[in-house]
Amino acid sequence: MSQANGPGSLTPSVSEIAQAIFTVNRHAKAAPDPKQLYTLKKIALDQLILEGKAKKEGLHFSPNPGKSQQKSDVLVSVGDYFFHMPPKKEDFKELSHLGHLNHQYRNPKTTMSLSYAKRLLSKYTGHLVQPAKSPVSTPRKRQAPVFKPLGKSYF
Repeated sequence: MSQANGPGSLTPSVSEIAQAIFTVNRHAKAAPDPKQLYTLKKIALDQLILEGKAKKEGLHFSPNPGKSQQKSDVLVSVGDYFFHMPPKKEDFKELSHLGHLNHQYRNPKTTMSLSYAKRLLSKYTGHLVQPAKSPVSTPRKRQAPVFKPLGKSYF
């Protein structure tokens, strides 16, 4: 994250967008409700591909196929980073299959806050992230305990 392209810059660099996607993806893996974060990641990757700033490299077998026996994900390269996203029907026709994921490769480390990453990606894509809903708690009235004499039933 460079100071020249800080929070006030008009257009973030491809490197900054890749770092923001990496940050959002990392937090989504541990989030209690990751749907918004994964949606933001997918929209940003789709827009980068559309603009020619990212490239679909091929298909990988998914390490966590869920209920199916085998599932594939699209491998997308953005700068020095690689990400997986769900495939579309045409991806199976157009992309070659790369086999199983190489667990030796790691994306470069980055230190970007989640709030900054979400702001940057929201600004880049135009997709607004809804703030997390906090449960509204209504104060409960304290109820005095009821004591029954010994030998009496509670029912």
